[in-house]
Formats: sequence, structure tokens, C-alpha cells
Amino acid sequence: MSIKSNTFVLENETEWEHAGNGMRRQILGYDNSLMIVKVEFEKDAVGSEHSHPHSQSTYVASGVFEFAVGDEKQVVKPGDGIYIEPNVKHGVTCIEAGILIDAFSPMRDDFLKA
Repeated sequence: MSIKSNTFVLENETEWEHAGNGMRRQILGYDNSLMIVKVEFEKDAVGSEHSHPHSQSTYVASGVFEFAVGDEKQVVKPGDGIYIEPNVKHGVTCIEAGILIDAFSPMRDDFLKA
């Protein structure tokens, strides 16, 4: 079955969803093979360590974050990117409030409301 978002996903018309303490997300577009998600973090918010079967690439739009990916840790700032292979444990701590843009392949169907 083919699933997809609207062609245009406008920020002021798209609901923010709670994504954990100090975090919220907006799904910006998707189909079965791709999903783009904007995640806003308050200072000191933590994205707990987890893994998933999706490839993930993240762009730091604003703020400062410490990422742990596998056995590596790195502080990243606006303009930086992160690639996370499928099934690799990763987590993030927000050092300065900001926004990450996540791309997943295939889409994260667990992010869609039932």
C-alpha cells in the first residue's frame, strides 16, 4: 500500500507532536521510502539512546548538540550533518536549544498516527 503526505506541508498548518521531555516534532513530508522530520529541542533535552532499522541523516539547523553514534561522540553545530546507519545505537543531548532536520529511509511509520 502506498502512503504519502500532501505535496506541500506548510509549517503554520502542520501540527507539532510531543516527542519526549523538552522535544517536539513536525513531520514535513513522506512516502513509503522517505520521511523528513523537524525536531525542536529545549536546552538539556535528551533523545534517549535507541536504534531502528531506518537509515537516518540529520542536519543541524540551529543549536548545539552532542551526538553519540555507536562508539563515537561528537558535538555538532548549525550546518553540520550526521549519518546513522540502520540498527546503530544513537542518542543526542541538546547543549543549546535548537532544531534538527531528520531524514529517514524508509519512512518511520511509527511516527504516523493510527
